[in-house]
Amino acid sequence: MNPEPFLQLDRVIHEKGRLAIMSLLAASPQLSFTEMRGALSMTDGNLTDHMRTLNEAGYISVTKAFRDRRPLTTYCLTKEGRKAFSDYIDLLEEIVRQTRKK
Repeated sequence: MNPEPFLQLDRVIHEKGRLAIMSLLAASPQLSFTEMRGALSMTDGNLTDHMRTLNEAGYISVTKAFRDRRPLTTYCLTKEGRKAFSDYIDLLEEIVRQTRKK
């Protein structure tokens, strides 16, 4: 078995919480903080930390606005984030193909 695909997995995305976030955002054009928190059953602090990591990596963009005089934070994948997630999925598929050849 070739270990190269394992070594190429994006460590930012590979963490369980961030993988779930990236998956949600890949399936939706934009999600609010509260929508993501509810869907993932994460605490505010945990979700905030993961979002900060993904934002610093350039994988998500953050929009802060007000709706009905209440703050609203929304997130979406950047072009780089969409590519990184696609590349990550491609590597996982390669790993699955290698293990099924046995």
